[in-house]
Amino acid sequence: MEVLKSLIPIILTLSLAGLVLTVGLKAAPGDLLYVLRRPGLLARSVVAVIFIPVVVAALAIWLLPINPLVKAGIMLMAVAPVPPLVPGQELGVGANKAFAYGLYVAMALLSVVSVPLALTVASHLFGRDDTVTVAKMVVTLLTGVLIPLALGLLVRQIAPGFAAKAGPWAYRLSMLLVLVAFLPIIISVWPAIQSLIGDGTLLAMAAVVVACLAGGHLLGGPERIDRATLAVASAVRHPGIAMSLAGANFVDKRVAAAVLLFMLVGLVVGIPYKMWIKRTTRPEPAAATA
Repeated sequence: MEVLKSLIPIILTLSLAGLVLTVGLKAAPGDLLYVLRRPGLLARSVVAVIFIPVVVAALAIWLLPINPLVKAGIMLMAVAPVPPLVPGQELGVGANKAFAYGLYVAMALLSVVSVPLALTVASHLFGRDDTVTVAKMVVTLLTGVLIPLALGLLVRQIAPGFAAKAGPWAYRLSMLLVLVAFLPIIISVWPAIQSLIGDGTLLAMAAVVVACLAGGHLLGGPERIDRATLAVASAVRHPGIAMSLAGANFVDKRVAAAVLLFMLVGLVVGIPYKMWIKRTTRPEPAAATA
């Protein structure tokens, strides 16, 4: 068990890094700065993906009588702005590739500032949690997001043919590592997850997800598929980042339980929205967002 506890944080970091590496291998040079070069779109994306989740999560955990450690898990998910997958690719209706990859890159870069800032503010508002330190945040974001993203972009620039072939394999291996890492965590914290039902935790999580979907859709611009892409990017938080920030070492099962339950709530609550988008959007690439 002790060996497993020590390996899980490493596997989580590798899986997260692999998924981000895949983004770098697949992103075209023109995609990288697509959002960063559009100040209006960048500002709306920051509000949708970074600001709304944190504010709504803070309000929800302040208003509802939730265990402090569960509050920590909810806030960790709210500040994890890089989704597990490139936003929009699971919609199946032809997402604007430049916007999807540009949004991913922009949020990955901004996470270095947004994550420490949001968690610092939250710690002062709701009580300091020593589980997450600034040093841990920086190391997690560097090793799990920025370095693998830069490596993927570099490989694509130097050897585009190799990047095209390696991308799918890197994605499959990373998803396998995600399963390997999360399966023992889920088994271990399942009783704790069940104990969270009925105390306001589900309501808080659902409120965050619904607010993110609505905010992203409203701020996504004139193109419907761009709205859906931003909505999904806002609502889908990355449990790998949250667990890595917390250490993923079973310090308290309620933190891990809150993170995993948030992920499940996000998946379930997002189903009706994605079905609606698929029914009402033609499966063709959307025009670029201005």
